[in-house]
Amino acid sequence: MTLTSTTTSDTVPAQRQDESPSKPPSSLAARAFAVQAAFTQLPGEVHSLRAIAGAASLDDATTHRILKTGVTDGTFEQVGRGRYRLGTATARAGVQAMAHSPSPASTHTILEQLHATTGGLALLYVLSPFGGAKRLCTDYVIGDLDPAEVGMSAADVVSVSRSLRTGASGRVILAHLPQSIQDLVLAEEVPPTAGPGVIRDNDALAASLDEIRQLGFGVGRQECMPGWDSVAAPVLWHDSIMGAVLLLRRTTEMPADLRPLIYHTRKAAESISELTTSPLAAAM
Repeated sequence: MTLTSTTTSDTVPAQRQDESPSKPPSSLAARAFAVQAAFTQLPGEVHSLRAIAGAASLDDATTHRILKTGVTDGTFEQVGRGRYRLGTATARAGVQAMAHSPSPASTHTILEQLHATTGGLALLYVLSPFGGAKRLCTDYVIGDLDPAEVGMSAADVVSVSRSLRTGASGRVILAHLPQSIQDLVLAEEVPPTAGPGVIRDNDALAASLDEIRQLGFGVGRQECMPGWDSVAAPVLWHDSIMGAVLLLRRTTEMPADLRPLIYHTRKAAESISELTTSPLAAAM
């Protein structure tokens, strides 16, 4: 199952007992943004007017007017009678925003420092929503090591999408995605090439995501390939996940005390995160 699933949602997500009812947005602009945000809270791609209104805490009439206006400018698309999904204008806005992410030169320098400090392989993964939520390696520093020794070709390292349910970097990214996207990923099959340490049980995997959010990092034990362990930390743009910094080391070389590796990996991820909020630094 992918992010392009045409599953239609007709119900509003159940409210947890510890949550108080949300107040309806007061201004017209706030209502419009609430309708757009509702699509990120609902499972699937296409939703009914009733479900959208419920998620946005608005009445049906107000929601309908906002949707109709949004259909005109491409923010939303109407799919059949009373069914809607996000439109191309929303996608263009997202691409425009992400295009101002840190420059490759800046991030590569940070990966070089992580490699030099830890002796491990330093990789940068970014979230790729095309064709389903995946992670894509966009840069790496591995010293003199042949990529084939890591169990992948050079093309694999740079350009092959990977499941978010495997590996420390995949789980770190997944932990910071909306529940609706997490559910889609949890419904996927475990990749057949996953390592012996991959977490196959969905309950255990979900528990690991909670732990990652609490600790700010993830640790993988031979999840993606035999003989390699990992530490990963999230790259964030404010509170939105952009990707993860991954540190790989051979299982036989992984120290008993992971605190130094965790510290340096988190420091590298935080440095890249800071670049996402500083346009001047990102352009350097």
